[in-house]
Order: sequence, then structure tokens, then C-alpha cells
Amino acid sequence: MGGFFGAVKKTDAVFDVFIGTDYHSHLGTKRGGMAAYFPAIGLQREIHNIENAPFRTKFEKVVSEMKGNAAIGCISDTDPQPLIMVSKFGTYAVCTIGIIHNEAEIIGEVLANGGYFDAMTGSKVNANEIVAALINSKGDYVEGIRYAQSKIAGTASILLLTDKGTIIAARDKMGRLPIQIGRSDDGYCASFENFAYRKLGYSDVRELGPAEIVELSADGITQLSPPGKEMRICAFLWSYYGYPTSSYEGVNVEVMRCRNGEIFARNDSKVHDMHEIDYVGGVPDSGTPHAIGYANACKVPFARPYIKYTPTWSRSFMPVNQSERNKVAKMKLIPVHEFIEGKRLLLVDDSIVRGTQLKETVDFLYSHGAKAVHMRSACPPIMYGCKYLNFSRSSSDMDLITRRTMMELEGEEAIKHMDEYADSETERGKAMRKAICDKFQFESLEFQSIDGLTEAIGLEPCKLCTYCWTGKE
Repeated sequence: MGGFFGAVKKTDAVFDVFIGTDYHSHLGTKRGGMAAYFPAIGLQREIHNIENAPFRTKFEKVVSEMKGNAAIGCISDTDPQPLIMVSKFGTYAVCTIGIIHNEAEIIGEVLANGGYFDAMTGSKVNANEIVAALINSKGDYVEGIRYAQSKIAGTASILLLTDKGTIIAARDKMGRLPIQIGRSDDGYCASFENFAYRKLGYSDVRELGPAEIVELSADGITQLSPPGKEMRICAFLWSYYGYPTSSYEGVNVEVMRCRNGEIFARNDSKVHDMHEIDYVGGVPDSGTPHAIGYANACKVPFARPYIKYTPTWSRSFMPVNQSERNKVAKMKLIPVHEFIEGKRLLLVDDSIVRGTQLKETVDFLYSHGAKAVHMRSACPPIMYGCKYLNFSRSSSDMDLITRRTMMELEGEEAIKHMDEYADSETERGKAMRKAICDKFQFESLEFQSIDGLTEAIGLEPCKLCTYCWTGKE
């Protein structure tokens, strides 16, 4: 994924952007970047690799060196950003969140019209250069951003820092990702996560609508292009990668997760005997609130049978040697023997994608004496790789445990019956769940339903993107 934060103030904005960007570190582990504008210096930029060290440690020195009343920052799991671009209507820094699926087509059109790109290692073109090329092909920022939104297959939310010391924020055309606006006594900010600016003393102004474009100055907000009528905000925001203290479209993440667990347990208890469970636990971190809601609703005690120990290791750290990789994975899980040995556990995870880490977790619990481990996924079975965002590293649908299991059961014929496999009440749905249970040693397995998830979020179904579960756009 990725996240960004930008601020423009009457006073220096660099420190706010440093803190605000750092608060997006849960959304990416690959690169971090900042850019600032100061009239006497112009645009400045700094990019660092954050794979083995957090954003904060790499940019502490930058805060004292970079100057500007306007600045932007980003956390990225993809290309280095922000980039500084020169165009016929000005010099600007640009950062984006999302993914471009038709980049080869766009690159070909730009080159055919006499444009060019700087290539990165492996001849790859930075996605921000592609976005900038589309913007620069038109007469001004607004026309260019609209054009980019219309051309990109995928998703692109954009922050531009101009050489006039203003910030232009543009939410992606279907509103799959949020952009939220905050206001302080001496300026304005734009952010993926609203808790990031609240901690800095900004208050909520509003969220941008799909495809809406605004310009921020220290004195106010100017709408440059109105929002579109259709929205498909990603439902996975609430299930998994959103931060617990954030809200999107007025719905808090932590509240939704607890409510989701309650709804799940209410429906699950109709077919499963909760008296067979000693403790309900969550797969940390985002599975925990789902599990708390589940435990509260089914009246089974909540417990943490194991704790993840991460203070001394970056979450993205992974040694090259496989045996060392295995040791690192195991050392992070610290058992609470009293909650495991001889106990029948029900674990709630935010989702089940490939299942590799989950199998390791269940093996770990059995090795410490668990009598049984039941598994619950707080979202429906993931049947399709996301075509709009890059939240999952799965490069193929066959990376998904559901698709692999279906193929093992029925081969290519399974593709004709995707809806049946997703439904726990059909014979195919029961067969898939049993096969995964047998493979991973789950005592039982169930997934939240689309209806249950939608109820927990509380928005109209037509406003949610649920493609990875339903395959419907």
C-alpha cells in the first residue's frame, strides 16, 4: 500500500509533515520521502530506504535541514517518491498512492508523442513519472490530473507540492482510497489517515469525494474540480490495513472491527457450538478487535494465547538465509502457556490470503499443547487478486489459498462455481473449508459473509469495493 501527508502553513510545515508521514508507517515498509518548498531555496526533496529502519530514524536529520511553509511526505511500498518534475506550468513535487495496471500502454503513448522517461533499475519507469507525464501533457494542473484519472487503469490518489507554495490534492476517480482535510490555527493539511493530523492539533474539515481536486494554501481550501457521483471505497480499509484510530467516510476502524466480530459471532453461533471453546483470541494486530467483538457476542472469554515480540526487530526485517528467516519468524511469537496448554482455542484473523503464516501460527500453538484450534476469518474468502490497489503481494490468483484449494478439488471446473465455493452453506463451500482445515490442522474454519461485513461497515453496498471477494466491479 502506501500513505501520504501534506501541510501548508503560515509557519514552518516540515516538522508537521515529518510526524504526519511517520504516522503512516503501517501502510508501507519500502521507502519514505519528503519534499518542501521555501521561496529562498525552492523545492527540496529527500528519499530513503526504510526496509530495515523506520521512517523516523531516517528522516530525523532531514527535519533540521529541510525548510518550507509547505511540504509533502509519503510512505511507499513501491517506487521512490516524491519526485520533482518540471512542466510548462511550473515545477512541482508529486507523490501518489495506488497502482497503475496499464503502465505499458501509457508509456508507449507518451514515447510515441515524443516524450521520454528516466528508467530505474531493470528499465522500470517510476509510477510517479507516468502520472506526471499525463499531467504535463495538458494545459494546467487540473486538466492534467483529470486526464490522468481518466487514463489510469487502477487507482491513483495524488499530492502535488507546487512552486507557489500550495498543495494540490486529488482523490482517485472512484474514491477507493481516502484523502482527508484538516485545519489548524495557521494552515491546512491533507492526509490518508485523519488521526495523523489530529495528533498534530488539526481538526477535521472534510473528506474529499471521488475524483475531487482541491488546492490548499495557508489561508484556505479552493475546490478545483468537484467530486464524482460514484464511489467504491475499499472495504479492506476497515478489515485490515486502516489504522484503528482512523475513520473513513465517518466510520471508525476499531469500532467497525469490534462490530464485525459481533455480527460474525452472532451468525456463527447458529451452526457452531460455542461451549466447545475455552478462549477466543485474535491474530495480532488487526485481528484482535475482530476477536474482541466476537468474544463479547458469544460470551466466551477473550485471551491472548501468544504475544508478538517486535521491539528489537523491524517488522520488515528478513535475513537472506532461510534457516535464519525461520528463526526470526518463530522468535516473534511468545506463548502464554496457561492460555494454550490443553485449551480449545478459536482464533480470529483479519483475513486469510495465502495462509502460510497462519499455518505456522497454528503449528506453534499445537506445539505448545493446544487441544484444538478453530479458525475464523473476519472477511469473506478472498477469491480474486486485487486489480485496483497493491495491498496484497500476491502476484497470481493461484497464490490465494482459496483458489489453490478449489483447483485441487475440482480443477478448472471450479472457476465456474466461484460463488458456491464462497458460500459456506453449499456443498462446494463446505468441501473447500474442510480441505483447508485438513491442510492446516484447523478444527473448524469459517469466513465472515459479505452481508455481515457490509453491515459492520454501515455504508451502502454500492459505495464499497468488494472485488477481491466477489469479482464484481
